Amino acid sequence: MSDTEDPGADAADGSFGDPTAYAARAPEPADIVEDGGDPPVLAVGVGPGNPEYLVPRAQRAVREADVLVGFETVVDVVREHATGEVLECGYRDQAETLATFADRVRDGARGTAVLMGDPNHSGYQLVGRVERHVDRPVRVVPGISSLQLAASRARTPMEESTFVTLHRRGDLAEARERLRRDVGDRHLLVLPRPYDLMPGDIAADLVGSGASPDLPALVLERLTHDDEATTRSTLGELAEYAGGDGAEDTPFSDLSVLVVRRA
Repeated sequence: MSDTEDPGADAADGSFGDPTAYAARAPEPADIVEDGGDPPVLAVGVGPGNPEYLVPRAQRAVREADVLVGFETVVDVVREHATGEVLECGYRDQAETLATFADRVRDGARGTAVLMGDPNHSGYQLVGRVERHVDRPVRVVPGISSLQLAASRARTPMEESTFVTLHRRGDLAEARERLRRDVGDRHLLVLPRPYDLMPGDIAADLVGSGASPDLPALVLERLTHDDEATTRSTLGELAEYAGGDGAEDTPFSDLSVLVVRRA
């Protein structure tokens, strides 16, 4: 799962601009001391949703937090480890909830924000929003992502792969062009966007741009969960599922990763 955004969220919190760019504007401050008297806010990846993939550092960050914030489905993954106040939000009320979180931190609380997977994979929008609300430095604590798991299942080394996330709003032209450029030469690891850019739509675009329809393609759904599923196909076969913009128009889950193996 990634940090897909509501289009009115930035306007709602009164801070305009791209929160991803804000989070990535510079390296973390060099003087962050996690266990000092004025600790940073932690933005913690909680893994793919299976508690067994929650790393010990993430558990400790949740356990030691005076106030914890995150989307409800993410909080549910770590709820048993939380000992402080828990602030849950949805897309519509995230600005208000983050403002409350910032108030608690301003009053001296140790704060932790939780994100699904690894914040470095599609989580920077929420990281940026947290940074813009709080008055302390924010440290990212990486987690295990569905991308890592998909690369493992498909045996596609990360250094030989191109990773693109389409699971976000805004202009995707550059990201889609990267896929067209690298298909066949490098493995592709793609986070689809529910439900207008699902695996079938991506496959159809690649084939339409000249990619071989015989390239092996895998759709990995709900990785590490009890109902995990893998569909092994080709780009051409997968392209038959193109079209539509609703859950009923695709056989695949919104929690999917598309892998296209190179030739």
